[in-house]
Amino acid sequence: MHPATSPTANTPATRAHRTPFGRRRLLRGVAATAVVPLVLGVAACGDAASSDPDAPVTIEFFWWGGESRAELTEQALDLYEEKNPNVTINPTWQAFTGYYDKLATISAGGNAPDIFQIDDNGLAEYAGRNVTLDLTPFVESGDIDLSNHPESLTQYGQIDGKQVAVAAGENTPALVYDKTKITELGLPEPETGWTYDEFIAWGAQVTEAAGGDYWGAMDPSSDYKALWLWLRSQGKEFYDGPQLAFTEADLTEWFQFWLDAREAGATPPADVVHEAVGGGVSDQLVVTGKGATSFMWSNQLSELGKSTESELGMVAYPGDPKGQWARASLYWAGSRSTEHPEVVADVIDFLANDPEAAQILGVDRGLPSNIDNRETVQAGLDDPYMTATVEFENALIPQMGPAPAPPPQGHGPLRSTLTTVAESVTYGQASPADAAAEFFRQAEATLE
Repeated sequence: MHPATSPTANTPATRAHRTPFGRRRLLRGVAATAVVPLVLGVAACGDAASSDPDAPVTIEFFWWGGESRAELTEQALDLYEEKNPNVTINPTWQAFTGYYDKLATISAGGNAPDIFQIDDNGLAEYAGRNVTLDLTPFVESGDIDLSNHPESLTQYGQIDGKQVAVAAGENTPALVYDKTKITELGLPEPETGWTYDEFIAWGAQVTEAAGGDYWGAMDPSSDYKALWLWLRSQGKEFYDGPQLAFTEADLTEWFQFWLDAREAGATPPADVVHEAVGGGVSDQLVVTGKGATSFMWSNQLSELGKSTESELGMVAYPGDPKGQWARASLYWAGSRSTEHPEVVADVIDFLANDPEAAQILGVDRGLPSNIDNRETVQAGLDDPYMTATVEFENALIPQMGPAPAPPPQGHGPLRSTLTTVAESVTYGQASPADAAAEFFRQAEATLE
C-alpha cells in the first residue's frame, strides 16, 4: 500500500500516466486497519476550500468489492478525471468483510471519505448519525439528475424526507448454481418457482449423486435476505417501521427448516457453511467447489463466474417469486464533512447518469439506475454473465412483489445478531427455539 499524500495548491492540473491499478489501494489485514483513518481522512480536512471552479481538488473515494469491481470502478473514475482534469480521485477499496467496521472507525473521527459506497443495511444508520451529506439541494437543482431513474429507486435513498444517497444500481437476490457440475451428475437444473421443500429434495439428490464432500444446497439460515424473502413469499415482512414484522415462532420455524435440511443431507456441515457466511465471492460454495448453490445477489453472477472454471446459472430464491423485489443494490453517498460538496455531487451524478461510465460499469452493481443507460448497457455487453443478469432480472420483474421500505436504524447490528444465533443452531449449541428467543431479546434492545 502506498502511503497517503496530502494534496497541495501546487498539485498539477493533469495527472501523470499510470499503469492499470497503479494507484489502487486495497485494504488488507491489521496493517490496513491502522492506515485507513490516515488514507481516507485526507480529503475532508486536507484541501482548502476555493471559489475557483478550476482549482485542484482531491476527493477520497471508498467502496467494497472484488478485483473485477475495482477494475471497472477505477476505469469509470479515470474517465471522470479525463473530463474534469482539475479533480483527482483517490480510490480505496476492500472486501466486504470488515468494510463497515472501517467506515465506522473513520466516520467516528469526523473524517468520512468524501464519497463512499453503502447499501440499505447501513443507510438509515449513517444518515441517522448525520454522517451523510444531504443531497436534496443538488437533486432539486438538477446537479444530480434523477429524472430518468425509477421513482422507487430514488425513494429508496431517502431518509426522513432527505436524499441521503443515490442508487448505484438495481438488483434482486438470486440463487446461483453450478451448471457444469449438475450436468455432470445428470440432474435437472433448479427452477424459479420451486418450493423450499422441492429445493431441499433436489439438494439432497445432488449430495447423494456427488458421493463425497460436495453438497447440493447452502444453508442460508444466517442470511437476512434469504429470511426476508422466505417471509415475503408467505405474505409477511421483515420490518414494520422500526419494529420486526415477524414472530419468534416464524424464526424458530426458519431455523428448524435448515436443521432438517442438514439432517436430510442437502446442506453441508457447520464448518463448510461457516466459510461462506461472510458473503465474500471467493468463499462461496460454487467458487470453492464444495457445493452446487449459493444464495447471492443477481449482480454478483459475473464476479462469481470469473472465480470458477464451471459454468454458472441463476434462478430466483425458492418460494413464490412475489417475495423478490427490485432493490437499490448499492448507493453512492457523500460525507457531510467534505469540503467539496459540489464536486461530490458532480461525481455522483456522473456515475449515475453518464452513458460512457454506465458502459464501463456494466451491471457489476446491478442494472443501471438510469433507464436510458440500461438499454445502452445491455446492447453493448460482451460479458455473457452480465447479459444473463439483465435477462434474469427483466424476466423476473413482472413476477416481483412491491419493494418494502429501507431497513430501519439498527439493521446492521441485527444482521450480525442473526448470523450469530443462526450459527449457534448450525453448530448444535442452541435449539431453534432458544436461538429465536435470543434473537428477539437482542432485537428489542437494538431497534429501540
